[in-house]
Amino acid sequence: MTIRPTFTTLGAGPTVLMLHGIGGGHLAFAPQVETLASCGYRAVAWDMPGYGHSPPIEPYTFKGLAASCITLIESLRCGDVTLVGHSMGGMVAQEVVARRPELVRRLVLCGTSPAFGKPDGDWQREFIATRTAPLDAGQSMADLAQVLVPQMIGPGSLPEGVRLAQHCMAQVNPSTYRRALEALVTFDRRANLPHIHVPTLLVAGEHDRNAPPAVMRKMAQQIAGSTYLEMAGIGHLQNLEAPDDFDAAVLRFLALPRQLH
Repeated sequence: MTIRPTFTTLGAGPTVLMLHGIGGGHLAFAPQVETLASCGYRAVAWDMPGYGHSPPIEPYTFKGLAASCITLIESLRCGDVTLVGHSMGGMVAQEVVARRPELVRRLVLCGTSPAFGKPDGDWQREFIATRTAPLDAGQSMADLAQVLVPQMIGPGSLPEGVRLAQHCMAQVNPSTYRRALEALVTFDRRANLPHIHVPTLLVAGEHDRNAPPAVMRKMAQQIAGSTYLEMAGIGHLQNLEAPDDFDAAVLRFLALPRQLH
């Protein structure tokens, strides 16, 4: 039996479930929770397993993360949800829609990709080693956040959003961060993109080096009827760097008639 992860919720109406990235937590969607709740939606933001007060899972895989998300969706008793997934959370969202498509009403994928990096095992190990080297050297997640977050943003980012991103990353358990990195490099759902048949919005940041616009445009071309949006002056943390513009785009998408293709 999969244990339900912890989450925050606000508002009433159609359910929008937000899935944060590897350096996040439920607070990473705080602006969106407030906006969506005030606009007639039930806004839910989870703590991925091992984050916040959510118990970790073993093994730490996308299959397990999707099972945890599915348990949460079913416990919300809302029929189906709009999934908003950022970065690694966007990968979890893709995994959920691949395994249980009937649970997903709409899909918003931001700063994410359908596969991570190259299928080369040496490259994967090198990536993990580079990301965990500061921790191995005795630095904290707060130290890591001070270095990594400024590398992720664009010139148009809101300072308050950047500070919130750094705060979120500082709270991540180092052990969970390591496990999440190991899972991240295994992700590959490219073959499922043509099988996504729910309305889908893809949001890219002009300056995102983690999920570059070219990658997300190509991804959008594989999802029939999807909508692609590129945010100028913004990097990887779209919803925190420019929350007003991001929220407006999501609200416009949610208001569109639901047409299955």
